[in-house]
Amino acid sequence: MSGAEEALDTIQHELTAFARRARATAARMHPELSLVSYTILAHLEDQQGCRATDLAAYYLLDKSTVSRQVAALEQAGLLERRRDPADHRVHVLHLAPRGVELLASARTRRRDTFQERLADWAPEDLARFAAYLVRYNESAATHP
Repeated sequence: MSGAEEALDTIQHELTAFARRARATAARMHPELSLVSYTILAHLEDQQGCRATDLAAYYLLDKSTVSRQVAALEQAGLLERRRDPADHRVHVLHLAPRGVELLASARTRRRDTFQERLADWAPEDLARFAAYLVRYNESAATHP
């Protein structure tokens, strides 16, 4: 096995472990917000609202899956549907005030957790790690 193949195997293994750990610790970081709920709310915040079909396309999910998630978030008072001013047939999802608060609280807890985990990293190591994550995610977005 070449060095590149070994590195790719290590990357695959470590990203799988990272994803598993993220799902397992999401509830501990904020008991009211699953990892899926957090990502949907964060996306709505970043986009300043979007349609459920946009969420399905962005996350490569079936519309029914997104519909169930959105319904649960709406029932919990974390998001709300508003009519699109340009097309009144379309509903746009936005964070409700409670969703804004919960997302901010979860974000603070997540930041604190990362700060604890990475406390002994040198600033230049953190900067490189952040840059590599950005680079990886940009590449993943253009090569699904």
